[in-house]
Amino acid sequence: MKSTGYFAFATCCALALPLSALAATTAPAFQLSDLQKIVSLGEPQVSPDGKRVALIVSTPDWKADKSKQEIDLVDTSSGARRMLTWKREGISSPRWSPDGAQLAFIADDADTKQGQLYVMPMDGGDAQRITEIKRGVDSFSWSPDGKQIAFVSEDEPANAKAIKEHDDAFQVTDNHFLTREALTPWHLWVVPSAGGTAKRLTQGSYSLQTDQQDDTPEPAWSRDGRSIAFVRFPGPYWGPSFHSVIASVDASGGEPRTLVTDEGSADVIYAPDSDNFAFVRPRNGDQNNGNAVYVTTGGNTRDVTQALARNLNGYAWLPHGKSLLLAAEDGTHSVLWEQPLSGAAKKLDLGDVEAGTDVSVSKTGTLAFIGSTTTHPGELYVMDSVSAKPRRLTNLNTYVDSLSLGRTESVEWQGPDGFHEDGALTFPVGYQRGQSYPLVLVIHGGPEAASTVKFSPLPQLLAAQGFVVFQPNYRGSTNLGDAYQHAIFRDTGVGPGNDVMAGVAAVQKLGIVDAQRIGVTGWSYGGYMTTWLTGHYPIWKAAVSGAALTDWVMDYTVSYYQTGDTYFFGGSPWMAKYKDIWREQSPIAYAHNVTAPTLIMGDVGDPNVPLLNSYEWFHALRDNGVQVEFYAYPVDTHFPKDIVRTTDVYRRWVGWMTQHLK
Repeated sequence: MKSTGYFAFATCCALALPLSALAATTAPAFQLSDLQKIVSLGEPQVSPDGKRVALIVSTPDWKADKSKQEIDLVDTSSGARRMLTWKREGISSPRWSPDGAQLAFIADDADTKQGQLYVMPMDGGDAQRITEIKRGVDSFSWSPDGKQIAFVSEDEPANAKAIKEHDDAFQVTDNHFLTREALTPWHLWVVPSAGGTAKRLTQGSYSLQTDQQDDTPEPAWSRDGRSIAFVRFPGPYWGPSFHSVIASVDASGGEPRTLVTDEGSADVIYAPDSDNFAFVRPRNGDQNNGNAVYVTTGGNTRDVTQALARNLNGYAWLPHGKSLLLAAEDGTHSVLWEQPLSGAAKKLDLGDVEAGTDVSVSKTGTLAFIGSTTTHPGELYVMDSVSAKPRRLTNLNTYVDSLSLGRTESVEWQGPDGFHEDGALTFPVGYQRGQSYPLVLVIHGGPEAASTVKFSPLPQLLAAQGFVVFQPNYRGSTNLGDAYQHAIFRDTGVGPGNDVMAGVAAVQKLGIVDAQRIGVTGWSYGGYMTTWLTGHYPIWKAAVSGAALTDWVMDYTVSYYQTGDTYFFGGSPWMAKYKDIWREQSPIAYAHNVTAPTLIMGDVGDPNVPLLNSYEWFHALRDNGVQVEFYAYPVDTHFPKDIVRTTDVYRRWVGWMTQHLK
């Protein structure tokens, strides 16, 4: 299941939960009303000379129920910040020209609302739109000489006239059940950076993007500017995307050729001033392993991150082209490594900063990333080199520093099957040693994700209500190496459930938990774990099940990832060889055991974990006399992305725990 779980949150709200009686504190605790103030920073891009960083700043607007976006420019020496864009929507992908004289970005055209490509001179002047492509621009990259820009755009339907006349039946193939029309593939174009006629470079049934990718992979120019590498998916649907390869086409046009035949390859980037290139692929081609970074040198390809043997969330080349910068979780921390092409990786010293996965590197070796701490949301950080200390350049969320927060720290335990496991533990605001408190589990989604100690709004909202909050990692999580991640293969429920329960026992041994008041919650795979745990263990006094997968067979049949689920079990549920395990590890088979009062939430148009799962769970619990409430949001996402609905999710989430555990 590909998901980000509950932490794909929007930041919001003008509502507040009443605070419970807390020990005397000098500052108010974090509440829903504080969420509307959190500013989100993203896509930092350091200039080639390392002197400036362009990044997207999103400020929530409660009244309009959306975020106001702008691109800001931050001086890496002084931290001085100024706004570059004004009243633009759909902003993404700020990218410097190779000489640093211009900045390109994608923004919505005011009339068509399609994302188009804009180029802004950095010595003054307005941004100029350089594309007029009907389906919009999804990603792009500058040529080495700065004279051209390669971009990816979705094709128009070949039968547009017939569709307009309602001759619009489409063949069902790899699409999800909410699909309303056949998709068209995405292809590669080039356009002069000064503006002009765009030229198409690729065409066919294959695609450079799929309908459910989080981001469109950027095209990668060779150092001489003569060819462009790209990720080639079998088609526009996500289902078979695991069979992607790396291809290349001449910048002047022609027939593409395959550079990397190993399936599952993606995110290709050429080394600085070199013909070497790197790409991401599940280690050894096994989809149950973490993503590794492979480097091709002189026709030879190898996994330069093999010794780390863990999932890598992102990477970038360092200036000399002899090493890479890697971003990943290491236990309950989000860290960066310097990985030479030969030799052991070295973890960077970030102090108490948890690094984001999107790291930009200048030609001079300056690093820029969005980082957070246990008590402070994301801000822009820079490092003058891989050996320097992080410096915080923005202070957009300093109001949080004046609030009383629950202390968050790592907790570790010896789990089943020989695994040493961990999670994040947040203490109640006003915690007093010797007292016991109700415990709420917040289980991450994915399952290929991880809970870390970085600042997170939902645990803080719960801590403000007097709860101990436990965020356990479990087999399938990406923070403890490939062996731990791979252990979920053919063991999606029992093993992870045992891991979580071992973690609960470890937290209880701390002497801070009231064993009669324990609740379990989660979104996406966290929702799956919630439904699984409530069907197998009787300790729960309340549960929140968000966007939960409850029936593997149904979910495989109607969701967008389809064949992605088969990697968990080894084959299709409709084949006799595999059918039993899909049923045995579906929480719906154990719904009759549930006694915990349960709140169910989800989005009506969720293509990831279709709401059918939640309907099934709701009726199973209600028919068995369990107290259950079910709320659906009329949006087409996996988790509501807007401010108002996200606030409502959190309000109901925390309110349900307060109602049943306090």
